[in-house]
Amino acid sequence: MTKVIALIAAATSLIANAHAGFRPEAVPGGVAEIHVAPAGSPRPEVRFGGRPVLLQQQRDGWHALVGLSLDTPVGDQTLEVGPEGQARSLSFPVMPKAYPVQKLTIKNPKMVTPDPADVARIDAERKRQLDIRSQFRDVPVPRADLTLPAEGRLSSRFGLRRVFNGEPRAPHTGLDVAVPTGTPIRAPADGVVTLVDDLYFNGKTVFVDHGQGFVTMVCHLSDTTVTPGQPVRRGEVLGQSGMSGRATGPHLHWSVYLNGAAVDPALFITPPPAR
Repeated sequence: MTKVIALIAAATSLIANAHAGFRPEAVPGGVAEIHVAPAGSPRPEVRFGGRPVLLQQQRDGWHALVGLSLDTPVGDQTLEVGPEGQARSLSFPVMPKAYPVQKLTIKNPKMVTPDPADVARIDAERKRQLDIRSQFRDVPVPRADLTLPAEGRLSSRFGLRRVFNGEPRAPHTGLDVAVPTGTPIRAPADGVVTLVDDLYFNGKTVFVDHGQGFVTMVCHLSDTTVTPGQPVRRGEVLGQSGMSGRATGPHLHWSVYLNGAAVDPALFITPPPAR
């Protein structure tokens, strides 16, 4: 009986702590948490924009964690709940959020306006990364919180509208951590390594799949110490920080993806970073 009580207590604790450190924010670049089925129900099928989303079981039933890309329109958005062809629509609001502008000077002009010979490589790498971050490995994800891959000052926040050498470019889809070259970079949660490569803009890069479309990426590394297909545990070293690729100095760039959308990594870490 004592063992049964202990198991029940452990399961209850796991459900209670599934969101410890995670703070949903239904804004462009944020994460919406939506109750989609009551307690005791079988796990539902839930899609957003045609993609399956991460589901977690809590005390009151099933919750969907939905990644919202930076270009998500403000206003009501819709989840599809149930099998295709028999699904019901479930609406939820997306609120506005303004992101500031960041102006940077890049010494290598090819990292702002690449040579035509490099454009094909960049396009192929972009497609490959999109494929990797859009995968859906259907395994349980017991925790929604993440560990910061390296301790340091948060130097550039997610969502900044970036201007390189006076030229507007895509918004910043990650969180930068100012750390010296050679700092160990660690897995933010348990998962499987899905990509290790040296990319044009990102430099030396590692992607980790944490399950159900929950994917993280670290880049600008000086070295990597893992291989594709390798299981990793939270806190395991993935490589060392550096300034490979398009970087103005040594730092870690960390991105988080849900259902293919880049979302703000600061929503997943404890304690909440000061603004």
